[in-house]
Amino acid sequence: MLRRPSTSALRSNRSDDGSPEGLRYELPEPLASALARSRDRLGVFASDVLFFPTVESTNDVAASVASGSANPLGGRSGEAEGLVVIADQQTAGRGRRGHTWFSPPGSGLYVSVVLMPARSSDPRRATVLLTIAAGVALAEAIEAQTGLSVDLKWPNDLYIRNKKVGGILAEARADRRRSARGSLEPLRGANAPSDSGGSGVPADVILGYGVNVREIAYPPEISDRSTSLESELGRAVDRYELLAETLASLSTRFEDLLAGRFDVILDDWRRRAPAGRGARVAWMTADGPQSGVTAGIDDDGALLVHVGERVERIVGGEVTWL
Repeated sequence: MLRRPSTSALRSNRSDDGSPEGLRYELPEPLASALARSRDRLGVFASDVLFFPTVESTNDVAASVASGSANPLGGRSGEAEGLVVIADQQTAGRGRRGHTWFSPPGSGLYVSVVLMPARSSDPRRATVLLTIAAGVALAEAIEAQTGLSVDLKWPNDLYIRNKKVGGILAEARADRRRSARGSLEPLRGANAPSDSGGSGVPADVILGYGVNVREIAYPPEISDRSTSLESELGRAVDRYELLAETLASLSTRFEDLLAGRFDVILDDWRRRAPAGRGARVAWMTADGPQSGVTAGIDDDGALLVHVGERVERIVGGEVTWL
């Protein structure tokens, strides 16, 4: 079921929590064609795809649809694994810790998907490694479409030649019945919000990602550390073909998580993360600022940092790469 909401519906038909309603018509033809060509590789993402000209945040829309409060998918609610929300523009896109994600129209990929890592043979590890797996998947998709070499930087960023080209935001729904942004919480693995009786594993996760595709002017505060695929490649990139490739790659890596192939994912991430070892980082703790030298990631995807004679394990929070 591939649907595209009308612009008028987005403007006029809103639920009490601000989520869009009345979503009814087809995807743009180039997007539908790209997805059709990749259908056999899309796995869980093969059916329920929504496209929006403009939204505030694809993660928020995915939460609304998954909860059933704004549901163009035939009344479906509760389990919404495989739902894909795509926007041409975000007016309030966000990254980790509420940072703004610059999302101008027609210039990048702005996508959110709903996944259930709790179905894995090891639900806890599948959950804590979801962002790690997604980083590998997106890097592989970009390289397959462009030939560019992509580096990964903990916990959720994609870089080309030391400039950021993409990012990932994984959020767990604290309550499946609620759709407002307040029901989404940062995914923190074993400490994530849960509908599963206190197991610490969320029932489902909304995984959002953005990739800079077009060559555009970035805001001054990020212009010196941001880039796009077209800027690096020197030629046009088909956004919709790239989008289909990212979904296919995510499907493959999610199957790795479900099957418990965690070592494969970790090894592939480590190979793509040159800054994972030997780089200086700083972060804040309750006792004040700390700094150290990276020593890789552990088997749960936490960043390891040498601080003097000890090794600190960083699970969440903001890390500054020096």
